[in-house]
Amino acid sequence: MPKLIAPLTDIQLRNAKAAEKSCKLADGGGFYVEVMPDGSKFWRMKVRQANGKKSRLTFGNYPDVTLAAGARTERSKIKQQASGIEPAQNKRIEKL
Repeated sequence: MPKLIAPLTDIQLRNAKAAEKSCKLADGGGFYVEVMPDGSKFWRMKVRQANGKKSRLTFGNYPDVTLAAGARTERSKIKQQASGIEPAQNKRIEKL
């Protein structure tokens, strides 16, 4: 059974401190914030490709992409996509 994870709050994100190694703060559903040793914070999501390989998507850094308005809406869009489409490839196509 999957582990239940409490959603992140804005206060937790602001108070997250850098360590020697990068650390992850989970938001649930493969979605997390990665805090780098230099103090930067990136929104990332783990996804599984159609061929079974794992990859991760980056949505931007924390202060620029907000928790509710930006990051969680992007996560919802990716989860609603068809299962046969690779999210990273679809994102590249949309940029072009």
